[in-house]
Amino acid sequence: MGVPQLLVHDGKDTVGVVVVEGLKAGSDMLCVVTHDNSDFRLGSKHDIPIGHKVALKDIKSGDTIWKYGQDIGKAVADIAKGEHVHTHNMKTKRW
Repeated sequence: MGVPQLLVHDGKDTVGVVVVEGLKAGSDMLCVVTHDNSDFRLGSKHDIPIGHKVALKDIKSGDTIWKYGQDIGKAVADIAKGEHVHTHNMKTKRW
């Protein structure tokens, strides 16, 4: 299978986590879903640091963002599949 560059924890997740250093825009990432060990490919639209999130599908502003099978916040801007998801386009729902 190769070394995964992105991990997804649950089938309903809308973001995955980069697990390699130096991921560059245009990378064809090997993504692994840890729940069932399935894999898929996803293109990265940005350079993304290790530990940061990538959108697995198009996410509209106001949509809930799912990671680890849990609601982790909401999109505050439209996010395209393969884009970096971080504080510039996602916020907690707590405040």
